Amino acid sequence: MPPENLRVEFDKRFGGNCNIFRAPGRVNLIGEHTDYNDGYVMPVAIGFDTYVACAEMDSGKVVVQSLQQPESASFAVHEAQPHPVHNWTDYVRGVLIQLEREGCTLRGANLLIDGHVPIAAGLSSSAALEVATALALLDGSDHRMDNTMIARLCQRAENEFVGSRCGIMDQFASLNGRDGKALQLDCRSLDVRFIPLPEEVSLVICNTMVKHSIAAGEYNARRAQCEEGARYFAQFREGIRALRDITDADLQRHGGGLSDVLLRRCRHVVTENARVLCAADALESGDLKGFGQLMYDSHRSLKSDFAVSCPELDIMVELAAKVPGTYGARMTGGGFGGCTINLVERNEARRFSERMAKDYQDATQIRPEIYVTGAAKGAGPAVDKTKQQPWMSV
Repeated sequence: MPPENLRVEFDKRFGGNCNIFRAPGRVNLIGEHTDYNDGYVMPVAIGFDTYVACAEMDSGKVVVQSLQQPESASFAVHEAQPHPVHNWTDYVRGVLIQLEREGCTLRGANLLIDGHVPIAAGLSSSAALEVATALALLDGSDHRMDNTMIARLCQRAENEFVGSRCGIMDQFASLNGRDGKALQLDCRSLDVRFIPLPEEVSLVICNTMVKHSIAAGEYNARRAQCEEGARYFAQFREGIRALRDITDADLQRHGGGLSDVLLRRCRHVVTENARVLCAADALESGDLKGFGQLMYDSHRSLKSDFAVSCPELDIMVELAAKVPGTYGARMTGGGFGGCTINLVERNEARRFSERMAKDYQDATQIRPEIYVTGAAKGAGPAVDKTKQQPWMSV
């Protein structure tokens, strides 16, 4: 729904005027499961947004509704012992709790959510909701935060209240995306290098339309395994705080003391961090073939060493590799379903999308969704004008 229409719908439901903020989802070109290991990632913000219409109230409570979800919620601004209810409203509530802890005094608000980031697809619909909510609630207060502070706050909301131990990549990319550019982000220092995407390529996202039920628990399990691996290597030399600090030499010298599972988890993170740095150089130099090969290498590592792929994702990557004009393909997001990201010649993007939709459905009997997009700008106030959406084939 365009922002102006959302404004009309808000007036119907709540009465009165509102301010509207937007935050995009993101797709990660390379660097998976490295962000919570203080490593390197390369996301781009994409042209799918979540909008939050907000009006400040003197009610002492926040009322939140959605155009897409049946659940709604009403909760006090100053809750003594808030507890999650385990639906989408927890993301809003978690942000509110963190704002209160940061000294942001709120009197109450009515919120109406309009989400256009595909859910459970690995495109950060949750981060987009968190970021847009934070911007909307901050707008009605005297508290000011920069983008880095907002990203950290939204990450804490998801970690501490929702219970997902995500890294900071999703929130940071949603806030700091730039048109036509990828972000090579150091998740420890939060130093970022903006790298232009060549005009002759398109980003094509292929949604498998599956999300296996083990995803949430396995994500947290992978993080725990990475932390166990870091503690193991820390006994051998100083300065190791996360797998970011492990080198290939460390793996060779001391990896034999780990179980096979932990060794493979650590190896993925070490090699994936190296791939991100190489990919950044390849992209800047225009070496699209080299960049694409690193994408394929990343997928193999995620499948074999980190064990977060699934048959549907593997089929998507295998099919993409056979289509003319494809530079590279890999799963993106937490895994066990969701999407692949494909780097494709721009003039082949539509034909790629049509062939992938047919071939994947033939192979799985599942009708996918295909999105052709570029790198979009980060979060901010919504603009009341028609916005070009990514082309979609279903």
